[in-house]
Amino acid sequence: MELNDNSLIAAIKAGDEASFRLLYRRHTPRLLQLVLRFVGGTVDDAEDVLQETWIAAIAALDGFRHDATFRTWLTGIAINRCRALLRKRGRWTELGDDDAIATTRVSLGAERIDLERAIALLPAGYRAVVILHDVDGYTHEEIAHLLGVATGTSKAQLFHARRALRALLEPKRDPKHLPPIHDTASQRLAASSVRP
Repeated sequence: MELNDNSLIAAIKAGDEASFRLLYRRHTPRLLQLVLRFVGGTVDDAEDVLQETWIAAIAALDGFRHDATFRTWLTGIAINRCRALLRKRGRWTELGDDDAIATTRVSLGAERIDLERAIALLPAGYRAVVILHDVDGYTHEEIAHLLGVATGTSKAQLFHARRALRALLEPKRDPKHLPPIHDTASQRLAASSVRP
């Protein structure tokens, strides 16, 4: 019989180290992937954030009120640690930066990139919402709570983040390599009927 998170938490509060190991093994793989994406794929940074997250979670375990799932609560702690790291490095912005997206796209040229790399290239605010909504399956209400923003902001960020991802994932085309436009009779007729 598998113990649920609440049973494990109660056992941890009573001093059961084996319950902590089980809770850690249950949540760490998913949490590590989330943190890796948040910090832009830097493994050393992700491992540091993960360790800080667990230390903070265990220290605050008495304050866990079961209003949300343990997974959501732990994710909130991890997000705060990621934000702190990215702010410290000057890489966190609450809102996405369309200029940063355009600059990144120009520097990539015609190169195609994979989705993980594209997510890592997003400004941190966009990346946060995409990861939480599209990768981890959180609702906009949960994201708003986790990030401390309005639900509408979460929805807007997701819209802009998806647009930015499409821009990053589409190969830049050289006009010389675009397919030819075939001039059909109907196109000529339509063009001649348009008056300036």
